[in-house]
Amino acid sequence: MDRVPVSSSNLASVGYDSGSSTLEIEFNGGGVYQYYDVPEHVHTDLMGAGSLGSYLHHNIKPSYRCARI
Repeated sequence: MDRVPVSSSNLASVGYDSGSSTLEIEFNGGGVYQYYDVPEHVHTDLMGAGSLGSYLHHNIKPSYRCARI
């Protein structure tokens, strides 16, 4: 999955695959996680958020299952 670099103190890059509804997050610490069954509008909202890390923490982490890859 292609990820795009983001300006965030916590996240390095974000990718989204609309075919599988998978959101992929690379953290500045080097870990990469995939979040599953994420609607496209959530990815859009994440990318437009004032704080990507805060949006991830409050809206994605508690709602979608994930795995470190």
